[in-house]
Amino acid sequence: MLNSSQIISQTKKWITDVVIGCNFCPFANKVVKQNGINYSVDFSDKSSKCIETLKAELKRLDEDKSIETSFIIVPKGFDDFNEYLILVHSAEKILKKNGYSGIYQLASFHPAYLFAGSSENDAANYTNRSPYPMIHILREASITKALKHYTSPESIPETNIAFAQQKGLTYLKMLRDTCISG
Repeated sequence: MLNSSQIISQTKKWITDVVIGCNFCPFANKVVKQNGINYSVDFSDKSSKCIETLKAELKRLDEDKSIETSFIIVPKGFDDFNEYLILVHSAEKILKKNGYSGIYQLASFHPAYLFAGSSENDAANYTNRSPYPMIHILREASITKALKHYTSPESIPETNIAFAQQKGLTYLKMLRDTCISG
């Protein structure tokens, strides 16, 4: 089993090679260069423990404004995409329950990510297929600020889908898998 630093290293490589390299998130490069990302690995396979990790990460973000965004990586226990979606749903409820609506938002990434209505072999799923299940916490104020400097932000998803489908399933799978093995 890999340790936290190995998992974080693989995640960083995925962010650099896939997320930034394919320009799936046009805002990611700046945050990476500014060292504004916190990575937390939770080896628990229990949703309740992962929710406690989420709460701790939200507190960290509240207290440390130099952290722009945070990834909670859960490499164990959430291999099943539907089980993972239950975890994400619980995490969304925690944000609302604890008054974080409008302050933070969550993005979800999973090795078997499947957009609603898409087939498993749709290359577009690789825009959200990560090496490990993870929950990404973003500051809404940072998103709003970044969007002001981006022309047509509403076109980002369509652009990503077109790029992924043009590159194809084999290419994107290989690119992501290289982050884990390389």
